[in-house]
Amino acid sequence: MELTLGIGDLEFWQTGLLVAAGIGTSVISAIVGMAGGITLLAILLLFLDPLVAIPLHAIVQLISNGSRSLIHRNHIQWKILWPYLLPLLPLGWWSLGLAEKLPPDVARSLIGFFVLIATWRPGWLLLGTHPGHTNLKLRFFGLGVVVGFLNVTFGATGPLIAPFFLNLGLSRFQLIGTKAAGQMGSHIAKIIVFGVAGFAYREWAGLLFILCLSVVFGTWLGTRILGYVNEVWFVRLYRLVLTVIALSLALAFVPGWLGG
Repeated sequence: MELTLGIGDLEFWQTGLLVAAGIGTSVISAIVGMAGGITLLAILLLFLDPLVAIPLHAIVQLISNGSRSLIHRNHIQWKILWPYLLPLLPLGWWSLGLAEKLPPDVARSLIGFFVLIATWRPGWLLLGTHPGHTNLKLRFFGLGVVVGFLNVTFGATGPLIAPFFLNLGLSRFQLIGTKAAGQMGSHIAKIIVFGVAGFAYREWAGLLFILCLSVVFGTWLGTRILGYVNEVWFVRLYRLVLTVIALSLALAFVPGWLGG
């Protein structure tokens, strides 16, 4: 696995746009409470190979979810999370072989369709299952198996995770802290899998540093403008933007298909 592209492969304007995206998507998360991570991944995929975008996205989102986990550390329900965390690493490593075999445009298209479904028909991701009716340990172990597999191939699994935390009798702080810790675990698993496989994180240290700063600033900014934003119109706008981006990814394979 040779993924040694450096930050020099990005134009200055592309780097600037990604920094702006880091700020903007963190503002989305701060205002809406979700969707920032999957939006950032979709934008990264416009400029980067999926096997580069996904590990970079994992580190940036680790910072984002790690900060929430730290703030709510006393409220994290580890008894819920352990069954979920166990399969993440082995399933992530197993699915890496599939991710490596997918042509970049096919991978972009699959992720684009995944983003569209997560944005407009999130219930479809459950495939007719009802998490609330399943034994608690089995529910989260099964979720860990699915997320472990999708982590490396699709990158952002937040919309899939959310329904599994419903009807648990958790307080708001317990829900935020526990879900953030779970997503933190999935990002750590991705970082380890790609690192062992040979991803050159050092080559991207500059971009990672400014992206991490941008998401921290975006979170700070979003919390301060929260009271001044019409959330209904804000949600409509970000869903429209995300849909356009996801469609461009979903149709990434079309030119090659028409030409061949």
